[in-house]
Amino acid sequence: MARFKDLLNKWLQRQNIFRVSLFVLSVIAFVLNPFINSAQAQRGLPLVRDAEIEALLQDYTGPIFKAAGINKRGVEVFLLNRNEFNAFVTGTRMFINTGAIMQADTPNEIIGVFAHETGHIVGGHLVRLRDRLEKAQFLSVLGVLAGAGAAAAGSGDAAAAIITGSSSLTQRSLLAYQREEELAADRTGVTLLNKTKQSSLGMLNTFKRLGKNPLFSSGRRDPFASSHPAPPQRVALLKTVAQKSPYFNKKDSDSLQLRHDLARAKIAAYAGGGSLVRNIFGKNLNGIAGTYGIAISQFLGGVPRKGLPLMDKLIKKLPNYPYFHEMKGEMLLKSGKPKQAAASFEKAVSLDKRQNGLLRIQLGHALLQTGDQKNLSTSIKTLKTGLARDNYSSAGYGYLARAYGKNGDQVLALAASAQARFLQGNFRDAKQFALRAQPHLKKGSPEWLRLQDIIGHRSGK
Repeated sequence: MARFKDLLNKWLQRQNIFRVSLFVLSVIAFVLNPFINSAQAQRGLPLVRDAEIEALLQDYTGPIFKAAGINKRGVEVFLLNRNEFNAFVTGTRMFINTGAIMQADTPNEIIGVFAHETGHIVGGHLVRLRDRLEKAQFLSVLGVLAGAGAAAAGSGDAAAAIITGSSSLTQRSLLAYQREEELAADRTGVTLLNKTKQSSLGMLNTFKRLGKNPLFSSGRRDPFASSHPAPPQRVALLKTVAQKSPYFNKKDSDSLQLRHDLARAKIAAYAGGGSLVRNIFGKNLNGIAGTYGIAISQFLGGVPRKGLPLMDKLIKKLPNYPYFHEMKGEMLLKSGKPKQAAASFEKAVSLDKRQNGLLRIQLGHALLQTGDQKNLSTSIKTLKTGLARDNYSSAGYGYLARAYGKNGDQVLALAASAQARFLQGNFRDAKQFALRAQPHLKKGSPEWLRLQDIIGHRSGK
């Protein structure tokens, strides 16, 4: 408060309109800080790329998006390497934590989360929130000016109280609006689940889980200082609506449940090794998912020779599951056997009905690692095909740069390096590579245009 008075006194001394504007904006920034941060959250997020899990998420979201009237390519779904059970949406991008998938016992729980987040998109909540923010800015300005008037009349304490009170009321108004939209998204989520003939029990169980979190269940929690409704209130309202659905007790199919468990096992192996896999699948550690998690954890622990026999065992059980062949390929590649790895990746690609770009990038990498000049042109072609279907892979562009370099095409190697650096967030190096390569490319060609985007990117200057 003392610092606030000092700032206010300086303003009163200078009587400068421009400085008043800056002061008002600083107060507005303080009031809206939580919302501004959420809007900028896409930058620097720990994204995870995995063909198997991404395919599963597509199957979770596809029916929901269709029921909501959203084109399946209209919303991008990203996986974040975070342990918390959380998901959020920004614009047309939806994010879900690996921790949410690992902690969810059933696919329906995650599907319910996606239904809720889709409810935000359908309801236009983010657009309306921006309108609310603009109104909040106006109210904050009025509060600051009222406080300034009180200060001019000689009452510094009154000025501070008016401005602080205005900020608090504005923030609480915005939080109340968000709580209303959360409940609306819940209702829309249930509607979407009903349209797709899926249960809303998973959504209900998710909010029950949140209710056990000390952060939400504490009696000291101020319900008016939160952007989400209190879990008990939310569960009570949702339960009333959800139990009316004819699909409330409908269970996920066995095949979908298995794929969900395989994703959980993979995440557990990467997040906590064999101990976490045993903790989750201890009752059925010899089952397909448990075996998968142990195989991956042994591979990550530096003993792929122990993981490979387990992968062969799994492939015998499910020979047409492409991602078992993919994981075997990863193990073989890390074991210094690129030719055998390429064969496994090629099998995965042949079984993949989605024509996934990441699988093709892995195959192209394995072919490159063989060091055989005969495989070089195939490697380049395969990498380009993979990147055409998945242009978010910085590793893919890195492999392509190496392949072009070995093939003697330094210009295209520089161009691919530029894209790899850009996707990694290294905008300075990306621009330097782009400036070196672009003059040697045909103006207006796809490669030239991609480099132009990099050169013109603000953060790359």
